[in-house]
Amino acid sequence: MAEIPSPGSRSAPSGTLRCGVCGTESRQPPFRPAPPEQPPDLDLRPGEPVRSTMARWLQQCPNCGYCAPDISRAHPAAAEAVRAAPFRALMADTSIPPLGRRFLAWALVLEETGALHAAAEATLQAAWVADDLGRPELARSWRLDAVALWRGGPPLDLEQSVRVVDALRRAEAWDDAASTAEGIARQAPPEAVAQVVMLEQRLIEAGDAGRHTVASALPPPSRRPHVSHHRVAAKGEGFWGMLRRLFRKG
Repeated sequence: MAEIPSPGSRSAPSGTLRCGVCGTESRQPPFRPAPPEQPPDLDLRPGEPVRSTMARWLQQCPNCGYCAPDISRAHPAAAEAVRAAPFRALMADTSIPPLGRRFLAWALVLEETGALHAAAEATLQAAWVADDLGRPELARSWRLDAVALWRGGPPLDLEQSVRVVDALRRAEAWDDAASTAEGIARQAPPEAVAQVVMLEQRLIEAGDAGRHTVASALPPPSRRPHVSHHRVAAKGEGFWGMLRRLFRKG
């Protein structure tokens, strides 16, 4: 196998990045999202203005197709993933919208490195792309793929479990969504999480597979919710902490 060039092995011209997989240099505009002004969806898709910037969340190498938030960095297994048949087939599949392919390509790389929960996140983001393009069949399929990745990894935390419920509901997997929501409710979760689960249960019972925001599950805040990043919950903060930060009275 050819040696993978190190991102820092030689300097690149100003304004370019060197692919961490194949070493190709390309221009990749930097992206620094402004804080969302609107509340996130129940699956934690961020509100506007970040919501409409998905095309800038990932970079893509024009040569090998490697996709990542920063293509100058690559796990050692990324090169194998990019060269493998599933990745090449995905890149050649013109039936999949280009932006959706980009998120699925990142998910494939993450899955190859064993980061199944992160792969689930990237796959869910592909479903958001399908939502925006009016492709419900793709959105349903990719949500179910995301659930499988979440469940195939380490034990889920509370935030991930709630997002699984929402993904199942929006994919119209009603029985699985209902039983998963009931399992969370039996754990006597914190009040805000319980309110979100109760909303999910009402939506499931009504056969509502539509988009709903976290704000619809909780009392309105005294001021407009504001978050600092598209991932919404800070590392280690968890779903409950995110909700308190988003909707605290002040």
